[in-house]
Amino acid sequence: MKNRTQIGLLLSLSLDLLLSLTLPGCGGNAEESPSASTEVAAAEGISPQAFSDAVHAVMMADRTVYATHVVTRLKKQEARVKPSEYWEDEDHTLPLPAQMFRMGAEIVNENPKAGFTYSLTSRWPLNPQHQAKGLEIEGLKFLEENPGENFYAEEELAGKKYFTALYADKAVAEACWTCHNQHANKGDDYPTFGKDDLMGGVVVRVPID
Repeated sequence: MKNRTQIGLLLSLSLDLLLSLTLPGCGGNAEESPSASTEVAAAEGISPQAFSDAVHAVMMADRTVYATHVVTRLKKQEARVKPSEYWEDEDHTLPLPAQMFRMGAEIVNENPKAGFTYSLTSRWPLNPQHQAKGLEIEGLKFLEENPGENFYAEEELAGKKYFTALYADKAVAEACWTCHNQHANKGDDYPTFGKDDLMGGVVVRVPID
């Protein structure tokens, strides 16, 4: 529990920095509404697409650094501290990159000043909560057929309209695709991943009502 609290604090601080970098002059007001950040951004000429691209760039930079220079490095060094899916119950362990990413997403979802949400999605998720659905399925198909491009659309969820962006989630670190390929939860149709293969997508949703 102590480890989770410390990691949560670090992710929260990272979120505050992310928002200050992508939306200069838009943060710090405790009385802002949940969508205040994006409303101010739109008023200053920042489109939902530009906003989504900016926050995604920061997310993936952090994730790539963690996966490549922390998780993979520890594995190759056979260090005492190692990455583990069950890090909360095991000593001397760290969260996997996807778990770190998900914890950050949960903190953003709970932050009323964030003005956006994000998550992972896949056709072959090891975590059932990441199962692609609705517009995400269309977006993943587009990413498969159009390498190097992003998918942008609008959708309505629970009566609210969102700008939705999907970005390719590729295998960037050996620790990632090795873990996925050897995981006990993978289904019979699960592909064998290698470097730069499309494993799923990152979804960013910005309310536009």
